[in-house]
Amino acid sequence: MKNSLQFHLSRMLAIAILAAGLPASLASFYFAYSEAQEFQDDALRQIAVLSMSASIDAHLLAVAHASLSDPEARIKIIHLPGPLRPAWLPIDVSDGFHTLNNGHGQVRVFITAPAEGSRLAVIQPTDARDEIAFDSALRTLLPLLLLLPILIGLVIHIVHDKLAGMRRLSAQLDRQSAAHLSPLPQENLPDEVAPLVQAINGLLTRVTMMMASQRRFIADAAHELRSPLTALSLQVQNLEQAPTPAEMASRIVRLQEGLERARHLVEQMLSLAQAQASQLQTTPVSLSRLARELIAEYLPLAEAKAIDLGLEEEGTLILDASLPHLRFILKNGLDNALRYTPPGGEVTLRLSHTAEACVVDIRDSGPGLPDGEKERVFAPFYRLPDAPGEGSGLGLAIARDAAERLGGQLSLERRGDAPGLIFRYRQRWPLASA
Repeated sequence: MKNSLQFHLSRMLAIAILAAGLPASLASFYFAYSEAQEFQDDALRQIAVLSMSASIDAHLLAVAHASLSDPEARIKIIHLPGPLRPAWLPIDVSDGFHTLNNGHGQVRVFITAPAEGSRLAVIQPTDARDEIAFDSALRTLLPLLLLLPILIGLVIHIVHDKLAGMRRLSAQLDRQSAAHLSPLPQENLPDEVAPLVQAINGLLTRVTMMMASQRRFIADAAHELRSPLTALSLQVQNLEQAPTPAEMASRIVRLQEGLERARHLVEQMLSLAQAQASQLQTTPVSLSRLARELIAEYLPLAEAKAIDLGLEEEGTLILDASLPHLRFILKNGLDNALRYTPPGGEVTLRLSHTAEACVVDIRDSGPGLPDGEKERVFAPFYRLPDAPGEGSGLGLAIARDAAERLGGQLSLERRGDAPGLIFRYRQRWPLASA
């Protein structure tokens, strides 16, 4: 229960009701008690007025005096001075209200002077007054005290009822199969819960897309691996049937080439799986230094094809990124540019930045791509029908996945100034110019 939102919410609301209700009830009791005391003082005052009127009539006065001898009388009337004045009542007591001790307890006394030379005392025991005032105030307090548990019960019921929708959503989400996720209903949701349900639905959509992508990847990988493994099996059978040692050596070379292609394919598949599953850790990366290292690494290949490989940059750029991911992206761009650029062409790695982002362009003078193929080539295992070499069609898919994990964008664009293609990676800030 300690982590229950319903429990904590109900408890806090109950505490708030008690914290507000109990002082209010006590204040109500105090004011009702005070009001009852004042009312009884007014009663003493009115009795005194009636007694002064009664003093005109000798018969009424006799009845009033007779009441003084009644031990059960709660209110007594005494004329001062007179033989009935008790010893505890000073003869020179001032007019008004007084609380005095009669030897048995405290009494409330009201002194008034109806005429010159005569005074009147109206007396009432304070315990009787307190009992009357307490009973009167208690009648005010009891409804409030009875109302507090009813309010707490109503609050618990309302909280439980309003959170029932959350329990229904969680139960519906728990019943879903991991293989077939569907979004939660968003109708008639409270404003506070709707953003959470929308975020959960967005996550479910992304998970569904990722699972569909993984299923396609597994299916494509199985298809792509079937052909080279079948070829390797046939080459091993042919190797066993080689008639001469020379023919056997020739078939061994072809078998080694097939094994190398299969190894390269498996490595790229593992690279894609690792890129999708690994935790991304970013650090400040000198983009200029990385570009120079890659230019030096690919310079022998460029010279072998007589390709002019160059670097253009706008100052030294520091980019917040993962170095392995960024290196793979740029290596893939340079590798493809050098592979598809004919001998005597040119490849330029250009670094630039705007107020919003850093841009890396790898421009080549190759044949380019048809407009309809610029997005299809990013699909795993997809290769152009007339593409040279023995590639697996995974390089661009891995590069785009790495770019998305870095928060960047990877695209292929047609050159406007000359034939060829632009491999463009764009990543927004944080960026610093050194």
